[in-house]
Amino acid sequence: MYFHGYWLCLGLLFISVNAEFMDDGVEVEELGENSEDIDTNEGELSSEIKYKTPQPVGEVYFTETFDSGKLAGWVLSKAKKDDTTVEISIYDGRWEIEELKENRAPGDRGLVLKSRAKHHAISTMLAKPFIFVDRPLIVQYEVNFQDGIDCGGAYIKLLADTDDLNLENFHDKTSYTIMFGPDKCGEDYKLHFIIRHKHPQTGVYEEKHAKPPDVDLKPFFTDRKTHLYTLVMNPDDTFEVLIDQIVVNRGSLLEDVVPPINPLKEIEDPTDEKPDDWDERAKVPDPFAIKPEDWDENEPAQIEDLSAVKPDGWLDAEPNFIPDPNAEKPDDWNEDMDGEWEAPRISNPACRIGCGEWKPPMINNPKYKGVWRPPMIDNPNYQGIWSPRKIPNPYYFEDDHPFLLTSFRALGLELWSMTSDIYFDNFIICSEKEVADRWATDGWGVKMMANANERGIFKQLITTAEERPWLWFIYLVTAGLPIALIISFCWPRKVKKKYEDANYKETDICKPQTKGALEQEVKEEKAALEKPVDLVEEKQQSDGEILEKEEGEPQEKSEEEIEIIEGQEEGNKSNKSGSEDEMKEADESTGSGDGPVKSVRKRRVRKE
Repeated sequence: MYFHGYWLCLGLLFISVNAEFMDDGVEVEELGENSEDIDTNEGELSSEIKYKTPQPVGEVYFTETFDSGKLAGWVLSKAKKDDTTVEISIYDGRWEIEELKENRAPGDRGLVLKSRAKHHAISTMLAKPFIFVDRPLIVQYEVNFQDGIDCGGAYIKLLADTDDLNLENFHDKTSYTIMFGPDKCGEDYKLHFIIRHKHPQTGVYEEKHAKPPDVDLKPFFTDRKTHLYTLVMNPDDTFEVLIDQIVVNRGSLLEDVVPPINPLKEIEDPTDEKPDDWDERAKVPDPFAIKPEDWDENEPAQIEDLSAVKPDGWLDAEPNFIPDPNAEKPDDWNEDMDGEWEAPRISNPACRIGCGEWKPPMINNPKYKGVWRPPMIDNPNYQGIWSPRKIPNPYYFEDDHPFLLTSFRALGLELWSMTSDIYFDNFIICSEKEVADRWATDGWGVKMMANANERGIFKQLITTAEERPWLWFIYLVTAGLPIALIISFCWPRKVKKKYEDANYKETDICKPQTKGALEQEVKEEKAALEKPVDLVEEKQQSDGEILEKEEGEPQEKSEEEIEIIEGQEEGNKSNKSGSEDEMKEADESTGSGDGPVKSVRKRRVRKE
């Protein structure tokens, strides 16, 4: 029963931990069902992950894996930021192509931001511009904050297809269509999705921010794992944001962005002014109220307590502090430089009751009423809070299809970070979700398998428990249950053995016996001599009970054992005659057969 309970608890632990890992890696399994290049059988996963550079399986606008080790097609910015000092205005942050620090797959490389407290800007052209017409837009890439993140971003910008687009002049004011990705500063964790919408009348671009996700984003910034960020924009004006193939935000461009795509039909008239006689006071003083005649505004709030008496022993002439009589001027005191020396002041020991001029304490004045004011009443002339009148919005428009954004033809990273070694990898821009999923399987999915293989089971258990503290309770129960079972099995046997030893020792203690008791013992010994074989079997049963139960069948007695039994029988006979002589001697010495025995007879205990 105990073992069943232990295995049940162990099974619950396995299911719980496995479920947690499944939560972290469920996307990998779903992607694996659609993959043909990565062949992994359950229970036969190779200890070494064989990485192969992902290849797109459909139409794409841009892909980048960095596995070649070269920044082919990428351009470092030579621009300078506006509105900042010369020292930090230059985009001089360093970029490198490296493998991951941990859980790397051999041959897999990524773009790494290497500098701290510097501006970084790098960009590249797409294979062809993306034009918003009737096909979805899918943007996907990987990020790993290898050293955590203090303050910095890992977002990308999709640069607008304009005539003046120059990648060498890429900076923070460069026109973009979409900004997407993680960003963090302080304790503010964000996942940006921003579109720049062009006003059809004024031609001015406005940033529209999607509502924030409803999930806790902090683990994605702090766990130092590679995470997959995906943006899906559909021609029906809906969008989805995913992390590790799990939807964390979804909505409509018409309803879930701030400020809204379409402006208000009416706006406040900027030329309207509040009239001078507009009364916004809800309450006014009662003009007919009169101050009572007995209302004295000159009475103070507090007065002296006339019933108070100066305590006995109060010393009016003594100061509260006096110079310390034990203080001495330091030997190195220079009056020309330090001034005249004065002893430090200490509390006057004579002022146990009080010193100085005595004054009675202050109490609240019962006659105090303060300044009289008339009571407040409802304002009969109240007109409410004034607001400008509404007029039709001259810039009103109604965009029923905000998906039709400005086309873009370049991808850029323009970042500032206080933490280095931010890892980017496996960019893809396409229009088919299946293509992006396959790309994720061949890239990010392999990283997840490498992560699972590299970490030992104990490290995985600890990491999972750090993320979900309630697992520590399950670990404690699982580890403590075997100890409890061992104690429950072993402790009763020890108690039983101790009890038997105690009984055995009690029989060895010599006690006074009567003649009748001695005769009873002799009769018992005679009965034992008549059945020696039963005595031997009884001894074997007491000394070797556990062994006999394990073997299940009694063993045949050897010749040596038979000789031992015969010797025991002869010894018993001699002991019998000796015991009878001892009884007679005892009777003679006592003179009474039934009285208590004055001399104590020692019994010999034979250990057979």
